[in-house]
Amino acid sequence: MTFMVRAAVEDRGFEVSLSLGPTETVAVMGPNGAGKSTLLAVIAGLLHPDTGRAELDGRVLFDLTDGRGTWTAPHRRGTALLAQEPLLFPHLSALDNVAFGPRSAGVPKLQARESARRWLAEVEAGELQRRRPGQLSGGQGQRVAVARALAADPGLLLLDEPMAALDIHAAPLLRRLLKRVLARRRAIIITHDVLDALMLADRVVILENGRVSEEGPTRDVLLRPRSRFAAGLAGLNFVSGTITEHGLQAKDLAIYGQHDDLPGPLPAGQPGVAVFTPAAVSVFLTEAHGSPRNSFAVVVSELEPHGDRVRVRAGEGGQLSADITPEASADLGLVPGLKVYFVIKAGAVSIYPG
Repeated sequence: MTFMVRAAVEDRGFEVSLSLGPTETVAVMGPNGAGKSTLLAVIAGLLHPDTGRAELDGRVLFDLTDGRGTWTAPHRRGTALLAQEPLLFPHLSALDNVAFGPRSAGVPKLQARESARRWLAEVEAGELQRRRPGQLSGGQGQRVAVARALAADPGLLLLDEPMAALDIHAAPLLRRLLKRVLARRRAIIITHDVLDALMLADRVVILENGRVSEEGPTRDVLLRPRSRFAAGLAGLNFVSGTITEHGLQAKDLAIYGQHDDLPGPLPAGQPGVAVFTPAAVSVFLTEAHGSPRNSFAVVVSELEPHGDRVRVRAGEGGQLSADITPEASADLGLVPGLKVYFVIKAGAVSIYPG
C-alpha cells in the first residue's frame, strides 16, 4: 500500500507530485517560500488545492478531478501532523494528551490510557505521564507530542521541522528517537538540517519555487546534487553548463573534471553540472598555469570563519567558495573586492549530466 499526492495551488505557484512506499521516510527540503509547508497543509487537509488528487492506502483524501470534488475531512484522513512546537493540550496530563487520539476514535478510556503508556515508554517519556505541558521542557514536550501522534496510528506521519525549536541537547535525543520509530512507518519530514535527512530519510525531495527540482536517495542527492540548493546543503561548489568532450562549458568558464563513476564518455552537448568541495580550491593572486588544473578569475565578495578555516566566497552572488587557512588569507591580503584566481585540480571536479 502506498501514498500519493498530486496537487496545485495556483495563487502560490505550487504544483507538486509525490509518492511514498509503505515504510518510506522522505525529507522535503528547500529554501524559504519554496512550498514545503504548503505541501504538508494540502496533505493534512488544512489547505484546499485548486486541482489534484491524494490517496492513502486506497482511501481518497481528496479528488478534485472527478467532477464531484471529493474531500475527506482532516480528522478522517489517517494523517498526523507534528509541528515545531508540541501544541499539547495545556489542561491535560501527558498521559491524557497521548490518549486523546485513541479516545477520539472511540477506544474505551482504560484501553486508550494503556496504549498511551506504551507510546510514552516508546519515546522514553514514561516518567512524564502525570505532568502537565507547563511542567515539561521543550524536548520533553516534543517527545510527548511524538507519542500523541503515533498513538493515533496514522497511515502517514507529517513532521514540520520537529527539531527546529529544540536546544542542542534535546535535538539529538529526539533525532535518535525518530530514527527508531520511523523505521517501520511512512513519513514526510520537512527540515533544513542535512543531518536530519541523512539520519532519518530514505529519499530527499528538493522543492524550489513550488516545484520539485530534484529528488532521489538521500546520499545520492547530497553527494551528486543536480540543483544549486542541494549542492549548498552538501557544502559543495556547483556550476551548471553544457557538457563538452573534456568537461563542462559554463558561460565563459571551461571546466575540466572527471566522471569515473559514469559508463562511457560524457554526453557532449547535453546540460551538465560540475561539483567540487571548497577544500579542493586554492587561491592565488596571479593566474596559475599547467595541467590538469582549472583556473578562474573571480572577485572576492565575502570572508567568513568556517571551523578552523576561512571561507572565501567569490563570483556572482558568492556562488563559488574556497576554504583556506587564516595564515594563507593574511598572506594573500584578501579583502572583499580583490581580484584573485580560484584554482582546482581536474581530478577534484566531478562532472555529470544535469
